[in-house]
Amino acid sequence: MNIMKNAYPAEKNTFPFTHRYQRCVMASKRISWRIEEDVIQGREFGNKDKFLPDQLSLLEQLDFLTEADQILFSQVQGRTYANIFGLVERFINAKVLEIGQHYVLGDQVALEALVRFSDEEIKHQALFRRIETMTATVMPEGYRFEIDPNDVARAVLSKSTWAVLGLTCHIELFTQQHYRQSIAQCEGLSTLYKDVFLFHWREESQHAILDEIEWREEDNRLSSAERDKSVEDLIELVIAVDQILQQQAEADASYFVSSSLTDFSEQQRVAIAATFLCAYRWQYIVSGIKHTRFIPIVSELVNEAQMDRISQALAPLMQ
Repeated sequence: MNIMKNAYPAEKNTFPFTHRYQRCVMASKRISWRIEEDVIQGREFGNKDKFLPDQLSLLEQLDFLTEADQILFSQVQGRTYANIFGLVERFINAKVLEIGQHYVLGDQVALEALVRFSDEEIKHQALFRRIETMTATVMPEGYRFEIDPNDVARAVLSKSTWAVLGLTCHIELFTQQHYRQSIAQCEGLSTLYKDVFLFHWREESQHAILDEIEWREEDNRLSSAERDKSVEDLIELVIAVDQILQQQAEADASYFVSSSLTDFSEQQRVAIAATFLCAYRWQYIVSGIKHTRFIPIVSELVNEAQMDRISQALAPLMQ
C-alpha cells in the first residue's frame, strides 16, 4: 500500500503543500545570489588548481599518476562536472515550466515557487557556461563536450512526466550529497570552484524539495498501467544517461592522455579510461541511487514487481 497517497485530500480545490511551497519561496529569496558579484568576484582559475575531490573523481584508483597528472585529472573531471549540470538543467527547466501550468489558476504560492525554480535553473545554466569559458583558459586545448543540451532535453522530455521527475529528483539529491560530503569537506580544491558549487547547492536544496512534491503529485494522477509504463521510461532514461557518460568518459580519457606529459603504457591507458567511466557512473548514477532518500521515495510509489525491474536494470551500473 502506498501510505502517502492516503494522506492527500481528495478535494480538487485544496492545496495540501502550500506551506512547503511557501518555505521554498522564502528560502529562495533569502539566499538569492548573482553570478559575477557573489560567485566569481573577479577571480580566475589557476592552472595548478584542483577542481573535483578525489572522492568523486576516484583519482586514488590510479596510483601511477604524477602530481601534475593528478591536477589535470581533477580539472578534466571538474570541467565535465560543470558541463553535465548545465546540460541536465536544460530539460529540468523545461519540465518545471510545463508543471507550472497546473498552478496558473490554482495555488499561487506553488506557482511562485516553481517560477523561482525555473529562474534559478536558467541562472545555473549561465553560471556553468561561464565556468566552461573560464576553465578553458587554464587547461590544454583539445577538450570536447559535444553533447547537445537541446537534443538531450528533447529525448528526456519525450518520456512520461513521472519518469522525468524521478530522474530530476535523483539528480537534485546527489547534487546535495556531493557538495556536503565531498566538495565542501575537501582541502586543497580551488576556492572559486568550491564557491561555484556552494552557491549552486544553496538553491538546489529547495529544488530537491519541490521535485519530490511534484513527483508525488504526478504519481497520484496515474493509473496502474500508466505508472507501469512510467517505470519503464525511468529505466530507459537512466540507461540513456549511462550512454552519455560512456561517450564523455571516452572523450575525457583520450583528452587527458594526450594532454599529459607522461608517456602512459597501454595498461595504464586502459586503467585511465576505466576510471573515468567508473567515476562518471558513480557521480551521476550510483551516488544518487544510494542516497538515503531516493530509494525510499521510489519504494513508496511503485509495487514490488516494478521495484525488482528497476533493481535488475540498474544492477550492471551499480558494479
